[in-house]
Amino acid sequence: MKKKITPLAIALAAVMFMSGCLALSLGGGSKSVIPPPPTVGQELIDLQVAKERGAITEAEFESQKARLLRAR
Repeated sequence: MKKKITPLAIALAAVMFMSGCLALSLGGGSKSVIPPPPTVGQELIDLQVAKERGAITEAEFESQKARLLRAR
């Protein structure tokens, strides 16, 4: 009798797993981490770097700098 129960139990577990009755969760799933927004100071540094590299003009730098400081 014992020999018949083990294959039957394995078959039943396989059917339950495939039908979704028995869930198997490994690894804890995906955890997305949203980084905090940059500080005003960091944005000012980024603007300065962009200006020094020629990505933006002096006028664009001053305009964006004024926008950031007004928002505070």
